[in-house]
Amino acid sequence: MDVEIRRAEPSDARGVKDIYDCRSAYETTLQLPHPSIALWEKRLASTPDNVYMYVALLDGEIVGTLGLEVCQNPRRRHVGSLGMGVKDKAQGSGVGTALLSTAIDLADNWLALRRLELTVYVDNKRAIELYKRFGFGIEGEAKDFAFRGGEYVGAFYMARLGDGQHRATEQ
Repeated sequence: MDVEIRRAEPSDARGVKDIYDCRSAYETTLQLPHPSIALWEKRLASTPDNVYMYVALLDGEIVGTLGLEVCQNPRRRHVGSLGMGVKDKAQGSGVGTALLSTAIDLADNWLALRRLELTVYVDNKRAIELYKRFGFGIEGEAKDFAFRGGEYVGAFYMARLGDGQHRATEQ
């Protein structure tokens, strides 16, 4: 199956909501369970100019989403932050790879971003391995980063420099 990637539109709100209705999507991100359609309608209708939202489709169904936010601070305009979610049933089908490839192409070849950064829960091994394959390295760990499922969980700070090489200390 080929994964189709395109820019997100306000009409994609239902599909994006359905991603974050999936247990693995809200457990591996900072989203809360059971999002409302109004939340996603508002977010997609009012996406700031410095945010690039993409959706991934398999057989016409939205199964993944990725946001790339370019920092607005003049001293950090070379930096972008990533966030991604994939439906449970589409995990392992290349959706994350396709979304991340799209974001890196945009960052490296069109936005002149030097640094891409993200946070990922320390127990999200699948995502950590995906990010490492794309040149992200672990730069540090935040203990008790977020509250999830009744307990605090740590997160890694990961980054990728525009040359595709990270200069982080591997953990």
